[in-house]
Amino acid sequence: MTFELLNEIWNSAKRNKLRTALTGFAVAWGIFMIIFLLGAGNGLINAQTEHMDRYIANSMQIFGGRTSKPHKGLKEGREIVLKDKDITLSRKAFPQTIDKLGGEILEGGSTTMSYGQNYLSPTVRGVAPEYLEIEKYELLHGRFINALDMKEQRKVIVISRKMAKELCKPYTSLLGKHIRLNNFAFKVIGIYKEDESQQEYKAFCPFTTFKTMYGKGDIVGSIIFTVNGLTDEKQSKDFEDSYRSVINKNHQAAPDDKSSIWIWNRNSDSLQMNTGISIIRTALWIIGLLTLLSGIVGVSNIMLITVKERTREFGIRKAIGAKPLSILKLIITESVIITTIFGYIGMLAGILANEWMNITVGQKTENTGIFDIQMFLNPTVGLDVCINATLVIIIAGTIAGIIPAWKAAKIRPIEALRGE
Repeated sequence: MTFELLNEIWNSAKRNKLRTALTGFAVAWGIFMIIFLLGAGNGLINAQTEHMDRYIANSMQIFGGRTSKPHKGLKEGREIVLKDKDITLSRKAFPQTIDKLGGEILEGGSTTMSYGQNYLSPTVRGVAPEYLEIEKYELLHGRFINALDMKEQRKVIVISRKMAKELCKPYTSLLGKHIRLNNFAFKVIGIYKEDESQQEYKAFCPFTTFKTMYGKGDIVGSIIFTVNGLTDEKQSKDFEDSYRSVINKNHQAAPDDKSSIWIWNRNSDSLQMNTGISIIRTALWIIGLLTLLSGIVGVSNIMLITVKERTREFGIRKAIGAKPLSILKLIITESVIITTIFGYIGMLAGILANEWMNITVGQKTENTGIFDIQMFLNPTVGLDVCINATLVIIIAGTIAGIIPAWKAAKIRPIEALRGE
């Protein structure tokens, strides 16, 4: 019985090739577009998320600047240099908001690092122990700088895996060895996993050691810290204004002078990014679902036309003894089969399109001068989304076929035979 039903549906599809093709295209196109759009959107979102994941989202970094307005008899254009007292004041003024707190400083001149006959020119940064966690560097071997290194101003250094490989093989044997940093000997205590997008060599030594080595006194290059409790953009902006006011007063600058110090508010950036991502996701789903709905409407309309065209056929079937249930079963089964086959085709086409995007656009990077950034990353959709979208249109196509099928099953033979 099942074989006869399938054979009848196949013969009906062959007799009505255009109708079947239009129905199938509406279904396949709806599935394809929702998968393609979600994949493209995910590619943009993943690239931005990857960029934001380079550091802790709830963090800020402070740099010195120049005053833009006169204050207390001092002219504008005065350079503001951050100092140790600003780190102390940051903790004292905002104990409930600031968590991990430290400084970072680097030397603008060239630095030569050597081990045996091998050498390279890295950027050496003096950092606090909190730096590793805030900047999200992954330590592969050894340890990072700790409080005792800071207190005793030890000549210890943490380098990247790439740097270690250029200086020594096997690179892990460099742990515990001393390397030359200009005219100083530093002990390698850790090796971290470098960011492949970064184009510079970075090495880290204790903040206090660096300042003594280069004669920086109480100067701080930048202040870096994490914050808590700033859960919306207004709170984050209010804290930024309050922090600027406190530091500005510490340097005899106008409290509202936004040029005296520069604040990289990563917390606000992260909140804005999350809002933007939510909007993009919502918009993509709305567009995709509307596209899917157009496919469902197309299936419904074509099924209505199908029943209209076959009214006379159904009248003859009922006249020779066909039960309403058999006619209902015929139409619904045809609707399910068509939506299933073409829905699967649309799903495969969408997956292939996403893979094509991943191979082409997803591999391109833009050079910012400091690091390479991907604008499009992993533009794919989870298999569960693909399957669920396909199931939705199959179920919707089935429901779309029920109404005309029910009308066809209820029609009286005499009315059907009289119809055009």
